[in-house]
Amino acid sequence: MMTSVDTDLIRVLADPLRLRIVTLLAREALCTSHLVEETGARQTNLSNHLKVLREAGVVETEPCGRFTYYRLKPDVIEALAGQFAALAAVARASADSKRACP
Repeated sequence: MMTSVDTDLIRVLADPLRLRIVTLLAREALCTSHLVEETGARQTNLSNHLKVLREAGVVETEPCGRFTYYRLKPDVIEALAGQFAALAAVARASADSKRACP
């Protein structure tokens, strides 16, 4: 039985600023100016990270006048959590299994 985890998504979320953005967006939809205020990051840097998150399917956008709100897509996070849960289940089920050394 092979269990895989989405390594591309892990790389996306492994960046400390992107993880902070995801954590903030889990609580509420925010626009870039809110995220600049909350993180202290520069607007251009933040925009680049938001683009990565958008392209990875982690966040979605909602235009609101001249602003764009970002919202976390919980299904993506749940799917990744499910992959880890499946991996843990395999490890638990095969805890007594070991391959003999040559």
